[in-house]
This record gives sequence, C-alpha cells and structure tokens, in this order.
Amino acid sequence: MIKETVLELVTTYGYFGLFISLVLGIVGLPIPDEILMTYCGYLVSQGTMNLTATLLTAISGSIVGISTSYWLGHRFGLPLVEKYGRRVGINQKRLDTVNNWYNRFGKFVLVVGYFLPGIRHVTAFAAGLSRMKFSSFALYAYSGGIIWSLTFITLGNVLGVHWTRVTDLTHQLVFWIVGLALIAGLVYGLFYWRKRKRVK
Repeated sequence: MIKETVLELVTTYGYFGLFISLVLGIVGLPIPDEILMTYCGYLVSQGTMNLTATLLTAISGSIVGISTSYWLGHRFGLPLVEKYGRRVGINQKRLDTVNNWYNRFGKFVLVVGYFLPGIRHVTAFAAGLSRMKFSSFALYAYSGGIIWSLTFITLGNVLGVHWTRVTDLTHQLVFWIVGLALIAGLVYGLFYWRKRKRVK
C-alpha cells in the first residue's frame, strides 16, 4: 500500500514528489526509498524524467533528510527517542548498535548506513546525539547520499522495464558494500594501530 502510494506520488508530482518522499523516508517514515529511486530511474529510461534533474533532486532530498535527522538528534536527543522513537524506527537497541559500529568503523558508517534500510536515519540521529561536528558529519553523510542516489537511479535507468528486479539486486549490493566496508574498517584499524605503536 505504501509502495503504491509513493510511486503514485512521484508519477503525479514528479521531482517534488521524489524530493518530499526521500526527506520523509530518511527521517524515519516507512517509505521504500530504494524502490522509489529505482522507479524514477526507470522513468528516466522511458524519457518521462530527466536524468540530471532526477539525480539532483534525489541527492538534495537525501541531504535534507539526513541533515534533519542529525539536527533532531542534536537538538532533542534521548527524550525524543523515548517519546516518539518507536514510530520512526529509532529505539535504544538500534542506537546502541549504531554507536558500536561508530566505535569500530568510524564515520564510514554514515556512508554505508544509507544502504541499510531502517539504519540510515538512525546513523544520522546518533551522530547528532553524540555531538559529532557538523562538518565531519556532512562530509561523510553527504558523500553517502550522493553514492546512494547515483546507485539506485542508475540501476533503474539500466534495468528499464525490469526495474522491479532491484529488490534481489539490493540484497547482493548490500552484501558487497557491507563486506567492503568491513575490510576498509579493518585496514584503517590496522593502520591506526601501527601508527600508535610507532609513536610509543
């Protein structure tokens, strides 16, 4: 039901529908963002939407959404989680999980988190809650938003009429991205450990 409503919103309102849906989805509403962007990529392949305008709209929506989530965490923190968290999928368990990821893999979690439904808005909220500097947050979160938007709109454009296959492809994509992120985190940790060892 939500999927059909969101796709109809984009079909009816175009770029504005895409922008609003992504903002609300990243903040925490149960909106199928990846399916939405893949569908828009399909519309690009059919000539209904413009590729450049679609990419810019998706990137803008992801940036506004993730910044809003960061600001909510920074400004209202745990009281907001306790009162409304369950409604948008933010609870103490998820916050603890994301904080543990931050400790192990650093700010790269903000990039990888986009590809994990139900996690991306928690990563931004946790970053705000921990008082991460906005400049650091923006560097990683906005980079992630650009990669995320490019990935799914390109998938929809390439798949064309077969765009609904994105669900299966997403599972494979998430597997590889998480795997690469873990490797990058281990390499970074090893480098940092060796650097500290030399200083001592």
